[in-house]
Amino acid sequence: MKFLNDLRSLDRNNVGGWPKSIKLFFTALLFGLVVLAGWYFVVSDQQDSLAQLANKEDQLKQEFATKQAKAVNLEALQQQLDEMQDMLRQLLRQLPSKTEMPELLVDISQTALSAGLETELFQPGAEVPKDFYAEKPIQLRMVGTYHQFGTFISGVASLPRVVILTLHDVSLTPKDKNGQLVLQGTVKTYRYLEDDESAEAKAANARPASAKNGGQK
Repeated sequence: MKFLNDLRSLDRNNVGGWPKSIKLFFTALLFGLVVLAGWYFVVSDQQDSLAQLANKEDQLKQEFATKQAKAVNLEALQQQLDEMQDMLRQLLRQLPSKTEMPELLVDISQTALSAGLETELFQPGAEVPKDFYAEKPIQLRMVGTYHQFGTFISGVASLPRVVILTLHDVSLTPKDKNGQLVLQGTVKTYRYLEDDESAEAKAANARPASAKNGGQK
């Protein structure tokens, strides 16, 4: 009770005259406030930073484990990639070459004729080189029966060289009541590029659009 009585009778203008017990109390209280403020403004932020660093450490460990697993299998993956590239080159070699392309177009036209189709339009367009192959668009219009078109497709598939025909904006519509159909649109066939042609095509595709257009906007 003496402490409470001393606390009620404090003279704020005479701090030096306060009882020793009161001075110790306020000193401890001030120390506690300083410690609490220091924890709130310093230690708390450091704990947040420590938690963030701990999370980042876990992420880095996971990334390291993933990269380490890839590094362990790198040689095997590289070998598989080389094998796949060799297979791709072998498959591409089965496509027509540049010198065989004109003969191939004649063979396709002759196959349509042999199937009994009436070719009203067979117009090859400009060749479009890609990275490792070139595509040749052909605008065509053919008239015949469903069976004749089936014979034509079978004949193209049996040509000596691997022939790939893809259809683009092609329509098949009836012409009359006798079962005649009209096939018209654009088909594309493909050939492989020689090594020097492939290098040129890759270089051309890598150039910016402005350079390809001669700097014109």
